[in-house]
Amino acid sequence: MEKDGFCAQVGGSFLFSSVEYTLTPRGVEKARLVMEENPYMGMAPVPYDRYFELMDKQLKNRFPIEIPEEVIEKTFRDVVGLSYAKECLVEACTIGKGIFVYGAPGTGKTFIISKASDLLPPIVIPRFIEFSGRVIQIFDPDFHRPCPEEPDDPRWIKIHAPFVFTGSELSLNELETTYNMNKGVYETSPLIKANGGVLLIDDLGRQRDDHEVILNRLIVPLENRKDVIYVRGVPVIFHTHFIPAFSTNLDVSIMDEAHLRRAPMHISLKHPPVENVAEVFRRNLDYTGEEYDEEVIERFKRVYTPVADGGEGLQPSYAHARDIAQIAQAVRINMGRDRIDLEVIERALEKHVLIALQRMDIDISQVHHSIRTFRIITGDSERAVEVLKLYGALTVALEKGAVLADFEDSISPSQLLEHLQVNGVSAERVEVISETQREIKKTILEYRD
Repeated sequence: MEKDGFCAQVGGSFLFSSVEYTLTPRGVEKARLVMEENPYMGMAPVPYDRYFELMDKQLKNRFPIEIPEEVIEKTFRDVVGLSYAKECLVEACTIGKGIFVYGAPGTGKTFIISKASDLLPPIVIPRFIEFSGRVIQIFDPDFHRPCPEEPDDPRWIKIHAPFVFTGSELSLNELETTYNMNKGVYETSPLIKANGGVLLIDDLGRQRDDHEVILNRLIVPLENRKDVIYVRGVPVIFHTHFIPAFSTNLDVSIMDEAHLRRAPMHISLKHPPVENVAEVFRRNLDYTGEEYDEEVIERFKRVYTPVADGGEGLQPSYAHARDIAQIAQAVRINMGRDRIDLEVIERALEKHVLIALQRMDIDISQVHHSIRTFRIITGDSERAVEVLKLYGALTVALEKGAVLADFEDSISPSQLLEHLQVNGVSAERVEVISETQREIKKTILEYRD
């Protein structure tokens, strides 16, 4: 570097124990150019070919697996009830097949799916990969849990099978690998981070982008177990060997047949038994370290006990059990009590919004409906209008070469297209052009004591 004029001696010499250098103006400029080209500083990346070779060896014949009984027991030790759901998850993880979970809010859909990755064996991944002079980040501490034992080579890390969680915030852009200019690395998508584990698309149908577009984006990675990213315009193949999981509390028709083939196993969760919800409530109180009277548990159970049996008859929910335990702790502290008693639990119940709404006979699921506006490209507009009205369209309007129709969100473009074709209407395509909220008026009954 001294010969090239990038640095110069400012003290000492080779006759002494040390030599001091400083950067020359040319050296400063060279450093600036290097940092602009690739600002990454950190662990040395693994060559891409080496990554692909070792991933192939680990993932080849990964399924089927035999899950030890002690692993199953440890995985589900804090799950109350849900015996069918647990059995289905074990079988899905045994053969590596996707799973579709649906049911009312608060029935434990996200919680039970989050256990699936604990049934799978660990995997070794590189922290970073180098391809064509660029660094690609694979390890993400938000989703990857290191195992106690680690490889001797610190460029690699052994992790528990990952559980990658995405919800209503998911967009198409977030399914792509993007370049972070500040860090100087390509940050991989959830599809690549979930490799070797489970990818959950939660609250399906509530994403900003149309859920069918998102599901279509997943077809190739699910079918081929690989995805393509672009580094400096060059396509690079990455492993996406994960178990897909989808959950929703909307209508099950939100998934059409093509998508369900990628998640052939299913779990339908209904409102849980009162005893199970009470047990989850008890466990949450214990977890928070609260002392409580046994009559508190009995009072909580009466909220969900049928009216004919002396209860309030509200819909039981695991989410209520967690929330009420936490609210009761806040009420107890605010009241200056040493333990949770009947007065504390009564105040906690009054403060829970969903319980209050149910007590007023307000079904929150009916307060708002999502309305989709479809554009149907067809040369047979008059016949299409007739068929759409009979199919339950809320409104229908004509535009040049197309028909606009409003439907409840339970209708998908593929279902609409199929219905038109069955009824003799030739349609080139069906597009979702907007989605809005329509308020449904509902009579509110008097508050019940």
